[in-house]
Amino acid sequence: MRDIERLGRSGQVVLMIFSEFGRRVPENTSLGTDHGTANLMFVVGKPVKGGHYGQPPSLTQLDAGDNLVYTTDFRRVYASVIEGWLGFTRTAELLRGRFESFAMFDTR
Repeated sequence: MRDIERLGRSGQVVLMIFSEFGRRVPENTSLGTDHGTANLMFVVGKPVKGGHYGQPPSLTQLDAGDNLVYTTDFRRVYASVIEGWLGFTRTAELLRGRFESFAMFDTR
């Protein structure tokens, strides 16, 4: 992002970062945590209104496999980026359903 700013393009670039797996809350026998469900996503860039979107998951109310229970469908974040940044409003066609977007972008 610093390189993009150095190039004078920071107002034109948004980056979405996520991982395909989360982590379980309980420690395993190696003193680490196993792959699990629920994860976080980052949306970064100058046009992004900073902050936390969605509800944090509970660290104590886990599912039967000791996984976090997700609180925000990832398609809601996709809809936010597609609508708010790319300007395409027919996200239901792309995402096969309507997902309410977050107001995470400054007006362009």
